Order: sequence, then structure tokens, then C-alpha cells
Amino acid sequence: MSKHQMVRKAGELSLKDLRHIYEQPTELALDGSDRARIEEARKTVTDLIARGDTAYGINTGFGLMANTRIKSADVEKLQENLVLSHATGTGAPLKDGVVRLVLALKATSLAQGHSGIRPKVIDVLLKLLEAEVYPVIPAKGSVGASGDLAPLAHLSSILLGYGEISHKGETLTAVEGLKLIGLEPMALEAKEGLALLNGTQVSTALALAGLFEIENVFASAMVAGAMSVDAMKGSDVPFDARIHAVRRQQGQIDTAATYRALLDGSEIRHSHDDCEKVQDPYSLRCQPQVMGAALGVMRQAAETLLTEANAVTDNPLIFPDEGDILSGGNFHAEPVAMAADMLAIAVSEIASISERRTSLLVDPKMSGLPAFLVKDGGLNSGFMIAQVTTAALVSENKTYAHPASVDSIPTSAGQEDHVSMATFAARRLHDMAENSAAVIAIELLSAAQGVDFHRPLKSSAVLEEAHGLIRDLVDFYEEDRYFAPDIEAVRRLVAAGSLNRFVETLLPSTHLGSKVF
Repeated sequence: MSKHQMVRKAGELSLKDLRHIYEQPTELALDGSDRARIEEARKTVTDLIARGDTAYGINTGFGLMANTRIKSADVEKLQENLVLSHATGTGAPLKDGVVRLVLALKATSLAQGHSGIRPKVIDVLLKLLEAEVYPVIPAKGSVGASGDLAPLAHLSSILLGYGEISHKGETLTAVEGLKLIGLEPMALEAKEGLALLNGTQVSTALALAGLFEIENVFASAMVAGAMSVDAMKGSDVPFDARIHAVRRQQGQIDTAATYRALLDGSEIRHSHDDCEKVQDPYSLRCQPQVMGAALGVMRQAAETLLTEANAVTDNPLIFPDEGDILSGGNFHAEPVAMAADMLAIAVSEIASISERRTSLLVDPKMSGLPAFLVKDGGLNSGFMIAQVTTAALVSENKTYAHPASVDSIPTSAGQEDHVSMATFAARRLHDMAENSAAVIAIELLSAAQGVDFHRPLKSSAVLEEAHGLIRDLVDFYEEDRYFAPDIEAVRRLVAAGSLNRFVETLLPSTHLGSKVF
């Protein structure tokens, strides 16, 4: 895979940039104007030390020990001790795409000239990103309050020659990883360890990864839902623009227009223009209301996360123009936690309404199709247990959807007495997106099966093309067979975003300048 290259001014990454960084190896270079601001902030720190003044984390202890003055001779040792003592993470390593985001977000934050760090430290982070030398960062151990301390300590320890790196599937020591970029372990100077450890970059990277995965689920769910309407011989009247205009909810208006476009020209639809059925079940006719609400939440969360990705979130902060060093709490990740909770609710509902449509499709009383979507029912069980799988995954998502941001547990002997839990809030989005992709995959298989039962009638041109993608991977379910590979094949189709193009061209774009949508 060729490396994506970009040059950006610090703090001006776009949502499209962030998606590129998550999805593929990336070389990021900062704009030349950044370096002067970095140098000015660094001078503010060195001037403070030269004057013998005191500032938190520069020549004091941390947390409850903030009032402990550190001797000048021990300032560098203080930074090393900070990094090593905070590298307490546990669990499986973060995947490469997330680590790429962490490196990029940390670099763009530090380069804005409010962290007091030397340019060479930022340069090392960008070299790691460019060379695909990714610090091994355990996923668990952060409460998302004084920054993502433990995971960022694992990232930072690499600079000191401790820990492990991942390079193109191989795990190496930190020293070996640094050699790959022509460097040896370095010593951190005053303020640098604290600047590296404070910040919301890990929770933000995880939340962005969740957002990007949920975008794929959302687009596939739109296609699946439209195909289910046709397979069930449902009505397209509930998607009429006039209904949604009077509700005034933009997400609902946008999704309703998309459903109309997806179903436009369907022979199946026109085959029952004169049917006597008055209303379809909610999971068919209320799709714009549910999916539109999810889209609105996704857009709001994306805006929050884009802002946070470009933010300065360490502590204390340097303001060179005034010569001030201010201690605050930008490292508290509450905005990320709440955005992640919103995304968790949205993806849970996307999967939940999909499961209901699959349940309709397998029920002959509701669908008018063969029981469990297979001929010779009784001898064949068809999609019976596939629907059970969707029920299991949806129920699991319901538990995951409980908001993490309402939890808090005091740390650091009560000094850090309210925490965001943003890192877990964001990390669980991957599991929810994975569950939901499988739920949507099963609906796509069910809806495609239903459409096939209406042959020789065809669905719309768009849905027939999507149907073809499914049939390229999975044959019509003629009789019972080993089913799991079929589901996995279509789940991968969903997770890869292969169906996104059917929706991207229909949903209006936003000021975010990329998907969502």
C-alpha cells in the first residue's frame, strides 16, 4: 500500500485527513510556520527555569505531589520517572490505525506552541509515523482525566528506549524501532514528559476510529433497509418529502430523500401499487425517523471529535506572548466521552431496527415470503438461527450502549476526583460496530433472498447493483448449508465500506467536508 502524504498546519487536520491516517500508512509534515511558535513556547519554559521560578510539572511533582519542589539538577530525571512510572497499561495493543491517529494528534497538538516542548521531540513522533514504526500501546488503563496517561506513557517510553514497537506485523524492542528511523533513545527535558503524557489523543483516536467504522455500518444499513422494503413489498409513501419537511429534522429529511432514491424505479414496488395494505411496521416506515436521528448524532459527534483532534489538551499550557504558564484542565476528556456515548447509542439503534426488519423477513405472516426465507421449510431451517444471531448481537450492544461518561472514580489520592472514562467510552465502539456490521450483513442476506423470491421482477437499479455485490460473494440460499462463511463474507463487505458509494452520492454533504456525509 502506498503511503499517503500530507502537509498540514498544526491544528488544521480535516475529517478526511483523519480518516486517511486511520485507514492507511501516512506521512504527515507540519507547516513551516509551526516551528517558530514551538521555539517561542520552549523559550518560555527555559526562561522560567533560569529565573528559578516554579511551575507545575516543570519543576514540581505531579498530582497530589504538585507542591513538592524539584531541584534543578533533577528536572530531567523527573520527566523520565514520570514516563516510566505511568506506563502501567494492560490488555491487547491498540491496532495500527489507531496508533497512527494517536501519533498524528499528539504531534499536531504539541506543534501549536502551547506545550513548551522542543521541536526535535515532535520530529521523532512524525518520523515514527512516516516509517510505520508504531509504539505498542496497551488498550486499557486510562480513565480519561489527566489525559490518557497510561497509554500515552507507553507511546512516550519508546522515545526513551523502553517498551516495544510494531513494524509491518513484526514486534521489536523500542531501541530496535528507533534504529529503523536512524535514532537512539533520547533524554526528555523539562516539561516534555508531562506534555507527552497529558492529552486526550488516545481517547480521541479511538472515538474517531469508532466513528469511521460506524459510518460504514450506517451506509450499509441504509441499503439493507431499502432492500428490505422491496423484499417485503413495503410502501415508499413514508419516504415522501412532505412528511419530513414538516418535522424539520435535517437528518430525517436527508435520509428520507436517500430512501426515495434507493427505491426509485423498482419493478417490485410498482407490482403492488394497488394493494390494500395501509401501513407497514415501524422498522420499515419509520426508517427516516430512526436513521435520521442517528445521522444527526453522528454529525454532532464528528464535529466534537474533529475539534478535539485539533485541540491543545496538555497541562500546564504556555502562552509565550504574555510569558504565562497556566495550569488548567484541558486534559479532561468529557467532550470525547459524551461524543462516544452518543455514537454508542446511535449504532445500537441502527442495529436494533435492522434486527427487527430481519425478524419481519423470516416471518411468513408478516412478509408473505417462505418461512425463514427457504423452500421446503421443516426440512430446511433457512435463516431461523441467523435471526437469532442478530438478536444476540443487538442485546449485547444494548449493554455496551450504557453511557460511560456518567461514571466516575476518584484517582491520585483524591486530587483527580472526577474522571470522564472517555477511553473506554471510545474503545467499546469498535466492538459495537463489529456487532452491528454482522447484524446488517444478515439483513442484507435476508433482503437479497427476499428480492430473489420476487423474480423475474427487479428492484431499483441501485439496489440491484448492491444485490449483485452480495451475490458475487454468496449464492442464493437454496437449501441448508454451513452458513457462517456467508455471513462473514458480507460482514466484511459492510466493515470495508464497500456499500458506502450507494449512499455517499445521495446524502447531502456537510461543512465537515467528508462523510457523515
